[in-house]
Amino acid sequence: MNPPELVAHRGYTLLYPENTLSAVRGAIEAGGRYVEVDIQLSRDEVPVLFHDHTLKRLCGVDGAVHERTLDELRQLHPSDFDRFGYKFAAEPFPTLAELVELIARHPSIIFFIEIKRIALSRFGVAKTVARILHELKPVRRQCVPISYSLTALRAAQAQGWPIVGAVIDRWRDRRRPGLRELAPRYLFCDVDGLPRFGKLKFEGAQLAIFEVQSAATARRLSARGAELIETFHFGELKHELEHKTATP
Repeated sequence: MNPPELVAHRGYTLLYPENTLSAVRGAIEAGGRYVEVDIQLSRDEVPVLFHDHTLKRLCGVDGAVHERTLDELRQLHPSDFDRFGYKFAAEPFPTLAELVELIARHPSIIFFIEIKRIALSRFGVAKTVARILHELKPVRRQCVPISYSLTALRAAQAQGWPIVGAVIDRWRDRRRPGLRELAPRYLFCDVDGLPRFGKLKFEGAQLAIFEVQSAATARRLSARGAELIETFHFGELKHELEHKTATP
């Protein structure tokens, strides 16, 4: 059986600070065909790459992305000091516009762009989705907006974005009102929210399961119906899957 396709979760997060251009480049250099990143808005409504509700873990300061302007965010470095020390001390705080330039140089790679709920709550759905999709227009063929928020995904569809992906934490959440009517092309689900046994299927959608670190789990999920496996350990899992597949 061929190994499942992998999605680099926030880039190549094991070796680089997450949601940075270094992490995205690292995933591409390691052979990634699918990359996922998280997007929020700065106080002056500039889309930037960031996952957490606060800046503390990655940047070492208090507060949230939406409380600082882009110029203020540019004074910070999402270096993840607790994991990497000073190795990435000069890592720049990345904007979505900078990511778009990188995407354009790799036309065969698909990017999943997660619209974070904290931004939707702070700036409203219409404005947040419009800001993000405007930046993505030059590379829209390569980008799939994804979100926990069905309202945000419907807004993306209304703005002419036909392919979207929904994110859920538990497999039973696939029954939430409005999800089937949304007809997402992709459905992302947390591995910890899956039933232990049985086939995994959501009509019309490719299934992507996160966060997976072992080849054994990835292969079991693939056999159950998952088309995509999302991982922080991109290069290591890719090597392990390809090696085991090649072994008689």
